This record gives sequence, structure tokens and C-alpha cells, in this order.
Amino acid sequence: MSVANHLTPCFHCGQSCGSHSVIWDKKNFCCEGCQSVYAILESNNLCQYYQIDGAKGINLEEEKFSGRYAFLEEKEIETELLDFRNEEQARVTFHLPQMHCSSCVWLLEHLYKLDSGIKESRSDFLKKELHIVYDPCTTSLRKVVEVLAKIGYAPALNPEQKKDQKILIPQRKRLYKITVAGFCFANIMMLSFPDYFNIGNSSDHRLEQIFSYLTLALSLPAFIYSGSEFYISAYRSLKAKYLNVDLPLTISIWITFARSVWEVSQGISAGYFDSMSGIIFFMLIGKYFQERTMAHLHFERTYKSYFPISVSKLNDAGIEKCIPLSEIAVGDHLLIRSGEVIPADGRLTDHSATIDYSFVTGEQKPIRILQGELIYAGGKNQSSAIRISVEKEVMQSYLTQLWNREKTKDLNERQLLLDRLGKYFTFFLLLLSFGGFIYWYPTDHAKALNALTTVLIVACPCALLLSVTFTNGFAMRQLARLNIYVRHPNVLEKLSSINQVVFDKTGTLTSNKQQIIEFRGIELSPNIYSVVKSMAKQSAHPLSRKLTNYLTDIPECDLRAFQEIPGKGLQAYSNGIVYRLGSSEFANNGSEKETESGMAVYLNVNGKYMGYFHLETQFREGLNDVVGSLYHYHPAVLSGDTPAARETLKQIFGPKASLNFNQSPENKLNIIQHMQLENKKVMMIGDGLNDSGALMQSDIGVSISEDINNFSPACDIIIEAGSFQKLPYLLHYAKYVQRIIIGSFILSLIYNIFGVGLALQGLLHPVYAAILMPLSSISILLFTYICIHMKQWKNNQN
Repeated sequence: MSVANHLTPCFHCGQSCGSHSVIWDKKNFCCEGCQSVYAILESNNLCQYYQIDGAKGINLEEEKFSGRYAFLEEKEIETELLDFRNEEQARVTFHLPQMHCSSCVWLLEHLYKLDSGIKESRSDFLKKELHIVYDPCTTSLRKVVEVLAKIGYAPALNPEQKKDQKILIPQRKRLYKITVAGFCFANIMMLSFPDYFNIGNSSDHRLEQIFSYLTLALSLPAFIYSGSEFYISAYRSLKAKYLNVDLPLTISIWITFARSVWEVSQGISAGYFDSMSGIIFFMLIGKYFQERTMAHLHFERTYKSYFPISVSKLNDAGIEKCIPLSEIAVGDHLLIRSGEVIPADGRLTDHSATIDYSFVTGEQKPIRILQGELIYAGGKNQSSAIRISVEKEVMQSYLTQLWNREKTKDLNERQLLLDRLGKYFTFFLLLLSFGGFIYWYPTDHAKALNALTTVLIVACPCALLLSVTFTNGFAMRQLARLNIYVRHPNVLEKLSSINQVVFDKTGTLTSNKQQIIEFRGIELSPNIYSVVKSMAKQSAHPLSRKLTNYLTDIPECDLRAFQEIPGKGLQAYSNGIVYRLGSSEFANNGSEKETESGMAVYLNVNGKYMGYFHLETQFREGLNDVVGSLYHYHPAVLSGDTPAARETLKQIFGPKASLNFNQSPENKLNIIQHMQLENKKVMMIGDGLNDSGALMQSDIGVSISEDINNFSPACDIIIEAGSFQKLPYLLHYAKYVQRIIIGSFILSLIYNIFGVGLALQGLLHPVYAAILMPLSSISILLFTYICIHMKQWKNNQN
């Protein structure tokens, strides 16, 4: 190790090495911190990081890690920060403000090479978040945080971040900058009126000079203070060897300012300080408006578009009441039925429970939980109905994160692609600008300078890059108001290409409202009715809920070894007797008894078939109209029920429709796969309970939700049952949204071609260019807003 030249850039962070630099592995470093990070990466074969475009590390001089994160070993703090923990894995989400480019993403997603205990690290580039899964037996939360800190990504540790946070609007600082720039712009224009109207022909050149220097003085606050964020952004991009859209704007501002100072100092004219301050003023307004809009869209998506989930709350008397997620408070007692997702962390108050955390961990192995132990949000109850006492507030953002987990990579890739496009756009823009300057300079200096500055200002990729975001954002907000909740904007794009619609029957085509139910078979004793009600009450299946409502006045009894088998039915023990309730195959050895119409739930007591509950089929209101509107999508039925309603469904779907009954969850998935092999884009519509495999396999999975906790990780869209009739509108709307996106692309292209054309000819004044640039984004926003709301207005009129 030896001393390097103080002018040499640091191999890790790119800063000047200075007088205290070091050389290690024949490379120059500005401090031991940067050298240590390089050593860590090199020893773990991660030096490909430095080959990524724009990859530069963070300077770690003066960083001390020994003992700094010792507080993370405290059990209470660890529990507060973790999203989930069991014996095999722990999950945590960190906010990393240092994440800024593709090289950061690459390095952060290879943390497993730095610590063998880290199983997975997945970044969310847009939110600057990192989701980490680690083995608590191999490493600890403290060690994970220290690994991040040593490579320059120390997380912002704040337990309060685990709660739903408000989306921050642009800071007041920007409003101050806009105010200063506006004041300077207005006053400079007022002082420049004589020049505008050729009044300044007086022989008193001293007065003209005084006014010129006054405008120069007035321009300084706008130039230095208001324009600083553009300069800082441009400097950071150059430092990282990356071209962003603020770079050409900064060049334009500086050239206009320098040109004006030179002309004032030489007594040629009053300069273009009005243009320079106008550029800063209008660009800040455009940026402010754009960020406000994006923040508003994000706010609507995360916090107001609540999933249509309700949960059963128990009062002090044990009476059950359905409440929305937003009303759950710490200390509440919740009833979680078999198959329902746990919405908040809580302690189990019953003797024991079996929880499926596959929604959280991806592993299918169920976990046995004993009384008093913590159950994490996102787990799925696989035992009989359980009671929990809420320990933490409902983290709606956490449930959203679980729902969107598989989409994070697509989001990162799309954002990084947009960043690359912006970089190439900026490079091309600089070529055009300086090309225009070189072309005009020999013949017309004024036009040359106009071309140089206005091309840099007027051309902007923002409108092109944001058109998709704005359009999908507005569309998702409108659908949420119709009680249709879309998982991610990309879903709308996929939805527009659907050509095959498949329905589940129970809970999807049929309604869960009160209907006529009767038992057909051997007369049942009050004790058997009591067992049947107790079994049905444990399940969230639509037929179970109907039976529970039907047997309202029947008392409940204690059950043992309750089990719900997807696609088959329920099984439990009471007083040593085994009871089965469900399909014919499950409870009647496959000896199916056809019903004239409606659905059947079969009962078997200790191996003896007792009969079945006949539930008169009550199809959803408007089903005929819905199916008729979907004729071009070849609607089909995949049902696990008996074919009793085949003839009725034939009349609704048509004689050529594919109607499949007695289908297990596996069969449903296989049929969806077969359709996809025939180049069909399939939308599967189910209740989210026994259809998770088919919903996940389909191109678009739609879950119909009634008044139960029907939050399914497999679906892409959740529709409240009352909005079932809007299914055709949803498909039509998705196609309409894609047409709006194409229209906004065309509009933004026309703007850029027209604006750059005028700028290259030197016909565009810099201040007009500064007004036109934010107007491009605003025009795209207004175009999409008007189109989306016109569609909504027409829908309301109909």
C-alpha cells in the first residue's frame, strides 16, 4: 500500500484522491473506506459492478461501523423492523436513499455473495426500497445492515416506516425557488419594457446601462438559488458518467446567462436575463406540477384504493361484525376463517392453528402456531376458524407489497429502460443543438445562439416517457372508483390482448345472497345439524357461508381436527365421529345424485352417506347481459360443482360454449394451460379460494369478492361483487386506454418534431421554449385526463 497522486480519481467513488490517498491492488483510492469496499467486492468476485455504465460507489471516509448497529440485536427493535420471521427465514424491507442507477440495483441484488446468510435481495428502484430475505440461523439483522453500510448503502432505520406513510408532496423549498424565480422574471420583464417596445432610443446610454446592471443583479437570485437543483442534478449525472435530461437545460441556462453578462459588460444590449429567469421559472413550475400529479396518483393507488376485504371482528360478547381493514385497531379480536388471509400481525388466542405462509415466503410448508405466539400478516389460515388479538396496525402498504411482489422486477427493468432512453435522447439532443449552432454561426450569430439554447430547452423526452404512466395512473383511479382494483399498470396492457374468458361457477356466476336451501336424505338429528353448522362456519367458501346463514338458529359445538381440502370439502371430528361435508366424490364415494336445478353439498357421517343440502342456484343479476357482451371472447365455464345447472348455463352461454364440471383445482390449471398452448390469451374469473392455481396460470386472473376476506395473491384484478356487471366495460376500457397511450405518443412526437424544427431554424425565443417544454407534459396530462374522464362520463350516462 502506498500514496497516490492527489489528482488521480478514486477507483471506487470517482472523487479526487487528495493528499491522503492509498494504492491497493494497483488501483487508486481516496480513503481506506473506499479501498475496503473494493476489497469486499473483489474478494466476492463482484468487481463486474465497476464495468456497469455509470457505476460509481459511495465515498465512505470517516465511516465507523463497530458498535454502530448494536441496537439491532435488541429483540423488541428487531421485531418492530421485521416484516416476517420464522425458524428458516426472516424478511425485512429497507429504504435506501442512495439507490440511483442500474449499477446500484445490480450490486444490491448480489448481496448473497457478501453474506451467505442472505438468501435473496430484491430492489424496488422506483421506491428506493430493498426487500431482503435472510436465514436467522446463519446471520442476523445487525450483520445484514452492516453489510449494506460497508458498501455504502446504509439503510434509513425508522420503525415508523413500517406504518402507512403519507406520500410527500414536493418540498416547500421548491415553492420558495419558484417564488424567487417568478419575482425576478416579472421585475426583469418590467425593467426591459423599453427594449421590448423600442422606447430605449434615448441618447442617455448611462441610464440604459444602469437598467442593464439592475436586471443583471435581479437575475442572480434566480440563476444561483432557483436554478440550483438543475445544476446539482446535471453535476451528479456527469460525475456518474450518465446523461440526464437536466444536463441540456443547465447548459442552456448557463449559456444564456454568460451571453447576457458579456453583452451587458460590453454595452451591446441588456442581455437575455428575462429569458434566463423565465426558463428557470417555467421549468420549475413544470417540474412541480409533474411531481404533484405523480404523487397524487401514487397516493390514490396506495391509500384510497383499498382492497375489497372485510374482516370479522368480535366484540366483548363474542358477537361477530364485519368491518373494513381501515377500521382495525391494536387490541381488536378478529375471527379468521379457514382459507382467509390474516390482515395484521396478532397473537393467537385459541389453542393452536396451522398457518400457510406461502403468500409471504413462497414455501408451501404449513407452520404450527400455538396459543400466545405471533402470527404475521399475509399468512393464510389452514385450520378451523381462529381468533387473534391484533398486535400491529394493518399495514395496507405491506399487503400491497405482497400482492405486487412478482411485479417488482418488471418495474425496475422498465424504469431502467426509460433511464437509458433518456440518456440517449440527451446525447442526441446535444448533437442537434451544437449542430444548429455550427450551421448558423458563420452567417447569423444571433440565430446560432438561439438554436444552441432553444433546442436544449424545447426538446424533452418527459412527455414521451410519462404518457404511459399518466394514462395508466388515471385509468386505475377511475376503475378503483368503480370498485375494480388493478394490481399494476402493466395489467391493463395485457388485458387489452385477452381473447378468451373463463368463469368459475360457485361464488362467481352465482350470488352469495340468501336463497332457498333444503336437506334431502335421511332425517338429521339436532346434534348433526349443530356439527354441520360448526363445520360450515369455519370455512370462507361461498357454499359454506350460505349453509351458515341457513342454520342461523342452530347452536354450535366443539370440533376436533378440522380440515378443509381445496376442491373437495370439509372434514372434522366431534365426539369421536368423523363428518364429511362437500362434493359427491368426497362425501358420497362419487355416487353423484343429480339435482333438478341448483347446487348440492353432500354429507357423510362416520362413513355413512346421509344425503345432501340442495341450494337453489341464484345466478348473479345481469349475468345474461354480461355473457352476451363477451360473445367475442368465447366465454367458457370451469366448475368444481356437479353439472346440475348445465342446461341453464347452455341457455346463457350458448350451445357451443365449453362447459366443464366436476373439475379439481389441478384440472382447471391444466385446461388453462391447454388453452394457452392454442395461442389464447386467457382471463380467468374466480372467487380466489379454490382457483388460485388457475388464476395464477392465466394471463389475467380476476377475483370476485363478496363480504369476506378474499384477498388472493394469485389474482391481477379484484372486483367487488356489486361491480360484476362491469366486466365487459373493463375489457373494453383496457383497449380504450391503449388507444389513448398511442394518441399521447403521437401528440408528444408531433410536439418534439415541431419544437425542435423551429429551434434549429433559430426562430424560437428562449423564453417561449421554456414555456413550451412544461406545456408538453401538461398537454399530455390534459389529453389523457380528458379522454379518461370523457369515457367515464359516457359510461355514467349509459
